[in-house]
Amino acid sequence: MRVLADPLTQFVATVFEKMDSPPEEAALVAGSLVKANLMGHDSHGVGLVATYVRHFESGLLKPGTSVDCVKDDGAILMFDGRRGFGRRVGGEAMEAAAKRCRDTGVVLMTLRNAHHIGRVGAYGEIAMGHGLVSLHFVNVTDHLPSVAPWGGGEARFVTNPVCIAVPGTAETPPTLLDMATSRIALGKARVAMSKGENLDDGVVIDAAGKATNDPAVMYEDPRGALLPFGEHKGSGLALMCELLAGGLSGGGTIQPGNPRRHSIVNNMFAVLVDPARLVDHDWLRAEIDATVAYVKSARPADPGTPVIVAGDSERARTAERTAAGIEVNEAAWEELLAAAAGLGVERPPL
Repeated sequence: MRVLADPLTQFVATVFEKMDSPPEEAALVAGSLVKANLMGHDSHGVGLVATYVRHFESGLLKPGTSVDCVKDDGAILMFDGRRGFGRRVGGEAMEAAAKRCRDTGVVLMTLRNAHHIGRVGAYGEIAMGHGLVSLHFVNVTDHLPSVAPWGGGEARFVTNPVCIAVPGTAETPPTLLDMATSRIALGKARVAMSKGENLDDGVVIDAAGKATNDPAVMYEDPRGALLPFGEHKGSGLALMCELLAGGLSGGGTIQPGNPRRHSIVNNMFAVLVDPARLVDHDWLRAEIDATVAYVKSARPADPGTPVIVAGDSERARTAERTAAGIEVNEAAWEELLAAAAGLGVERPPL
């Protein structure tokens, strides 16, 4: 089935309001999930609503919570999300960091104890909206590991995303790299399982450490594990996300001495840079235009598939899904409806 973005956003926001989320916060979080669907990142879309409801009912997600600044030291800002909705507390932390960056030229910002922050690109978009460059490293705690290290036969990381955002120009759209350090996000295994589809080769191993294409191994006991992208390279970046985001934020890492209450808690380490403090703006814009154009001018390996750069596929999917609607498979839709019904939200006339 396909559902248009606006009514889907309204429905999800109503669910969050039933969780005692203020209307503005509910609309923000619902909009961020639907935007992930529009961009083709269904793993970070409305399929997460049922998970959010379970965490709320367990006291592990606290709607209506704002971010708390725990350290303000000029160009260093540290925040605690206090288990609030990740999109709200993460956005508040980024807005404060962006405002400070205008004064200091560079800001190192950390965020700890945020409930699931969703698509990390959203925070790069906030920085770009202020004309800033940003780098983000994120880890996941309060959760069983789901990604094997390079050479490992069992999980030791979660999907630990990295994001780098560079503003666009009048000629070139923003360049936004937002990627998991695993071959796929865990939510993509959930989406494949709900559709009854297999995963590609080289993506997941079962509990015995053997290659498989079955996404269900990620939800069985004992569990399988996703594999890192780029062999040792993805594994190395995942470890750095633990040490930077988990270690320097004070939120902790995936190591088993820290609590695991089967929730999703994110910590973030971010650096924001005002490029105007470094180089002439007009020169930089011209260099961005020339570099991106040069990369995309490469002869395609497949004549029917053009060369793309980070952000192109999301823009194309957003245009298509805004017009045609967001694909939602039946299993995911029924799970969403059941979670809503448990809070007294009626089935929407979509």
